[in-house]
Amino acid sequence: MAGLTPDTPTPEALTVHGATRVLEVAYSDGSRFRIPFELLRVYSPSAEVQGHGPGQEVLQTGKRAVGVTAIEPVGNYAIKPLFSDGHDSGLYTWDYLYELGRRQDEFWAQYLQRLADAGLDRDAPMAAKGGGGHGCSAH
Repeated sequence: MAGLTPDTPTPEALTVHGATRVLEVAYSDGSRFRIPFELLRVYSPSAEVQGHGPGQEVLQTGKRAVGVTAIEPVGNYAIKPLFSDGHDSGLYTWDYLYELGRRQDEFWAQYLQRLADAGLDRDAPMAAKGGGGHGCSAH
């Protein structure tokens, strides 16, 4: 999802709800999604989270209370949230945000299953970087 496709509704409003830790996005087709910051963070499209190919994803933990401290626009096609844990390398296209919003129940279920498969819970601290990392640096 590199950007807006001809079939994708366009964003009309973006609201950061800091107290409830939710990003609200309204689209031209009438869709309005309230995407929790935690979901945004654990599904960041960055290489730091997604890796550089299938099977290289890095399971994110300890993100339940993550905040969004700022959002930077990226052209007319994406935003770059700055998270309170220092993560700032994910570019969220309007297409990607639409899919996260539309399919968030499915993404939550997948995330919880990945945690269960790894014997972890949402509040487990992130494992220390090193050894098995992919070598990218977000900073």
